Amino acid sequence: MAQHSGDRTPRVELTPAAQEMVERLEKRHGPVMFHQSGGCCDGSSPMCYPLGEFRVGGSDVLLGRVAENVPFWMSSDQYAYWSHTHLTVDVVNGRGGGFSLEAPEGVRFLIRSRLLTEDEMERIATEPPLPTGTEVN
Repeated sequence: MAQHSGDRTPRVELTPAAQEMVERLEKRHGPVMFHQSGGCCDGSSPMCYPLGEFRVGGSDVLLGRVAENVPFWMSSDQYAYWSHTHLTVDVVNGRGGGFSLEAPEGVRFLIRSRLLTEDEMERIATEPPLPTGTEVN
């Protein structure tokens, strides 16, 4: 399930059901991206947009890429809370309250998290910082 960005410790992945939904959305909309914020519009639900339709902020953090090359961004404020976790994007029945591409399908993406292991935390400590919107844009 995990998609590795180079030699980085994986921080985010998709369940098989979420992977299938992303593939369906890409067939319909072209390349997509995720953004995870902590604000309104479903609070902490990951939002899926056509690539380039959501403007990534300069301080947003690129956690990694899922589904081969789908960027997964997180707001810096949210990252401050979740930096010690590994995230798994899943898809469940029910509509969310946001503008995410999967909403018309009658499903919504959600995040499942677990604490990073000591081994993962030690590896992450030796890696360069995650890229931000300023560095990628």
